[in-house]
Amino acid sequence: IVDTKNKAIGLSHSGWRGTVGKIGKVTIEKMGELYGTKPEDIVACIGPSICQKCYEISEEVAVQFKEAFPDNIKEILIDKGNGKYQLDLWECNRINFKEAGVLPENIKVTDICINGTIELKIFGRCLQICTNIVKSSDKGEKYE
Repeated sequence: IVDTKNKAIGLSHSGWRGTVGKIGKVTIEKMGELYGTKPEDIVACIGPSICQKCYEISEEVAVQFKEAFPDNIKEILIDKGNGKYQLDLWECNRINFKEAGVLPENIKVTDICINGTIELKIFGRCLQICTNIVKSSDKGEKYE
């Protein structure tokens, strides 16, 4: 989470519990308290994480997402039957950032699934993306 105006960076882990708890919004609010960050000045990156195709959850967890995202159930959950669902954490976190006031065009998703072995090149790419965002904001440019 990069505040391009105040040059502040926030980082939060958003597994399923953090996502249901809207940790992205909580982080942005804390950045506002500490640095004067405004959501419209943020570029938010959803880094490498498990994709919907690979992420199976139980009915118990799905119920929590249905409660946290009542208007977006069709976008975030695929019902496989037998109490099993496929969850789209990327979309959930994109929704969380939008609800926090981040402009949709400033929400970036790496679309890199980490299911299986995590390779160092994934983290290098993520670092490169974050570095490019900061460099772009230093020049007054928008990161694409």
